[in-house]
Amino acid sequence: MLFDLGDTLVDGRDYAGWCSLAGRFSLEFDPDALTHSYLEVEREMDAAPPLLDRERRLVEFWRRTLSRAAEKEVDVEVARQFCSAARALDPPVRLFSDTRRCLEELAGDHRLLGVVSNSTSEARVRALLERVGILDYFSRVVSSGSEGVEKPDPEIFRRAVERLRVRPEEALFVGNLAHTDAKAAAAAGLHSVWLNRYGFGYGIDPPEITSLLEVPLWVARIEQGE
Repeated sequence: MLFDLGDTLVDGRDYAGWCSLAGRFSLEFDPDALTHSYLEVEREMDAAPPLLDRERRLVEFWRRTLSRAAEKEVDVEVARQFCSAARALDPPVRLFSDTRRCLEELAGDHRLLGVVSNSTSEARVRALLERVGILDYFSRVVSSGSEGVEKPDPEIFRRAVERLRVRPEEALFVGNLAHTDAKAAAAAGLHSVWLNRYGFGYGIDPPEITSLLEVPLWVARIEQGE
């Protein structure tokens, strides 16, 4: 079992804090407007080929998100300064309510668990997992910042399964992005599902779930050849 980290196992979104921060740049909007813009841009950029490097992609993500929330065009330099200021914040990081129960059930079934994350470094991912009290569940942590390759490149998934000493077809990956996570993992030969907490669970390309509590059921279905 392999999981994405942010917005899959842990919730690090701080819409109220980001709104307050945006005020420093003369950008005014409420958390609801930012939430809508954030999710809309996330879906759009997930579906597009990742033509920019990670840092420039992040800046472009926030440029679009801030522009839509504020209903006026935000230039690249403002978005870059916003990103730098956001990194200096200490946002609340919380487990989703279904995370621990899912991990406990999988660990109780003696599943090997790992994390594959587009992130700064393996050390930073481990520190975050330790902070929220779930590091001990995971046998392997694979971070794009330490590997020099990131999702949706299939290589990062191949490295993860190799380190768990399983074949790709013996692994299931769960992530919150349809293309960067679920479809990319499938391209690497893994089983995969898209965790869409805002959806209805009816999607089949990629397969869609709305809660981590569905993951053990998916494992059973795969093992039964469904």
